[in-house]
Amino acid sequence: MALTPDEFHQHALAATDSEHRLPLSRMTGWEISPFEQDGLRVVPLRPPVLPEPPRHGEDPAECRICGDRDEGIWFNERWRLARIPGAGVPLVLMLYPRDHYDLADLPDEMAAEMGLLGTRIVRHMQALPHVARAHMYRFGDGAVHLHLWFFARPEGQGQLWGSWLPVWDDLLPEYPAGPADADAALVADALVASSGGSRTA
Repeated sequence: MALTPDEFHQHALAATDSEHRLPLSRMTGWEISPFEQDGLRVVPLRPPVLPEPPRHGEDPAECRICGDRDEGIWFNERWRLARIPGAGVPLVLMLYPRDHYDLADLPDEMAAEMGLLGTRIVRHMQALPHVARAHMYRFGDGAVHLHLWFFARPEGQGQLWGSWLPVWDDLLPEYPAGPADADAALVADALVASSGGSRTA
């Protein structure tokens, strides 16, 4: 059985300094870290907050993602794919179910389809010129409505490898919209060819 919130907090506090700061993570020492360890500080560890605050979309009637169910670059009856503007890497796409589902609520048929779509989106992104790798992420603390992130790593930028890529994306200047739109269109067309669906809702 997992530790209770208070037990977890006390366990973590045992590793902190007098200001309740944990030591720097091992990741900050990796060659791909965007930060130098010298001068970097961990914020103080805060106590647990219970109950947790609600996520966006707890009430489906107020879910902005549901309101955008017909926005994107590729659609089928159950899914939509959109380009995320303002990214620093060459291309960031997001896959959403068109109806209101969280990951744990997804029907098995859609879960199987999600796996196949995710694989094909990565494959199509990696087929783009000057994209070395595409990575898929799922974070679910900010919104109930399932959303899967796809980040394209630019070719030759080994410093952007792995789990630091979303941080590098946030640090980099905004990638030009023209090439990103053109590459997103190539991925959408390839997804129509491999998976059906259409470019419009």
